Amino acid sequence: MSKQQLYIVKIGGNIIDNEMALASFLKDFSALEGLKLLVHGGGKKADEISESMGLSSKMIAGRRVTDEATLEVVTMVYAGLLNKEITAQLQKFDCNALGLSGADGNCILAHKRIVADVDYGFAGDVDAINSEFIKVLLQNKVTPVFCAITHDKNGQLLNTNADTIASEIAIAMSEFYEVTLNYVFELKGVLENIKDENSVIQYINIEKYEQLIESGIISEGMVPKLHNCFNALKKGVQKVNIGNASLIKNTNNLFTSLTIDNLS
Repeated sequence: MSKQQLYIVKIGGNIIDNEMALASFLKDFSALEGLKLLVHGGGKKADEISESMGLSSKMIAGRRVTDEATLEVVTMVYAGLLNKEITAQLQKFDCNALGLSGADGNCILAHKRIVADVDYGFAGDVDAINSEFIKVLLQNKVTPVFCAITHDKNGQLLNTNADTIASEIAIAMSEFYEVTLNYVFELKGVLENIKDENSVIQYINIEKYEQLIESGIISEGMVPKLHNCFNALKKGVQKVNIGNASLIKNTNNLFTSLTIDNLS
């Protein structure tokens, strides 16, 4: 018997920062038929509040360094303000959403990232997803909305890359569902030429991905995003797309987005 379809959508900060774009996206997301799950970031808002408090943000290879003060800010912004604003707007569009952090329902267990020669502070890498709990929500017609905060089950909250959270949830839920993972941001996809918004690369496999990195066409924040895409496909996710909000208006339309393939 074929599995039921599940759409997992990760929305980027540039859309969240644009009130009209966010409202339009959430309306379209709410109209998606079937089971769905939303993951959101929110880096720009956290940066704004951090700066207003005299805190400076630091990024290494597209990932945020999270000291104790920054962790407090991102928890307030991601798990509080943004998560509840998004949840409230989805309710407005008759989507029965439930805002969650990784600590809620023990949904996302993580550990403090340990990397040689780099201290990411309270940045977390995912260890486990409570897929059974998430499945219960989905089967009861509740749409989970996850922010980028996880926990280590020892009382410590951790800041975790939202792209990674989306990928790890997609992998875990592929045990039960045919999962399509969509990364939605302000661009139409990964661009061959950053100055040409229509130069979308419509297909990438591992060989092409390595060539794009070597040539410098993709770099910084896009590198971990694509790494998550390939990791998801290798571990059971059916399909991955990267593009703008038009992705969720027609989930079968692959011509305005990037399709990822894990085969060489």
